[in-house]
Amino acid sequence: MLQAVAIDDESYALEVIKAHASKVPFLEVNAYFTNAIEGLEYIKSNPVQVVFLDINMPDLSGIDLAELLPTDVQVIFTTAYSDFAVKGFELNAMDYLLKPFSFPRFLKACQKAQEWISLHESDKDSHLFIKTSEGIARVDFDELLYCESQGNYVNFQLENHKIVSRMTLSQVEKELPSYFFRTHRSFLANRNLVNRIEKHQLHLKGHTVPISSSYADEVNEIFKNNF
Repeated sequence: MLQAVAIDDESYALEVIKAHASKVPFLEVNAYFTNAIEGLEYIKSNPVQVVFLDINMPDLSGIDLAELLPTDVQVIFTTAYSDFAVKGFELNAMDYLLKPFSFPRFLKACQKAQEWISLHESDKDSHLFIKTSEGIARVDFDELLYCESQGNYVNFQLENHKIVSRMTLSQVEKELPSYFFRTHRSFLANRNLVNRIEKHQLHLKGHTVPISSSYADEVNEIFKNNF
């Protein structure tokens, strides 16, 4: 059962969501808010997987609120303004519903969220599913060399290609196994795939990762009995 909330400054819009949600057997909308800040506080202290979120709201817009949400909360934007669609997908929103939306379109968005969450929660010890501009990508931990932070995005570097997702490195770190470690404020490396260590960098299958002075002692401690 998907646990959800809805946030929209118009009561009528919330009533539409409530009516649609009552027809979806795998969805439970536990709270409705016309105040974005109250909705954000609820999400931070309750188990929420999906938020139906209006964009054009006073005080705190849906775009601003989405950037404050925990990374595991999936956003389905609901708005009357199509101009916001591009920005919504830049934030890796699960879906974008243009008002007035029909029940079939609402159901399709819910199914997308259900599929994503099911994938994300399955066999977490071996891989991670991340959202990209092209869709959902699977990253196998035993093939992931390192992660690199670049502004609001993280590069997931595999041996022959990379995958980019809008996340922070701190968010990624929480999702990875313990054998991934910091070598630099902008890098996480896979300990199991390190080939060689030099004073200021690690080598991983033809790629290099810098070691900053702030993390040098920690890196040396990890590998002191291995090289």
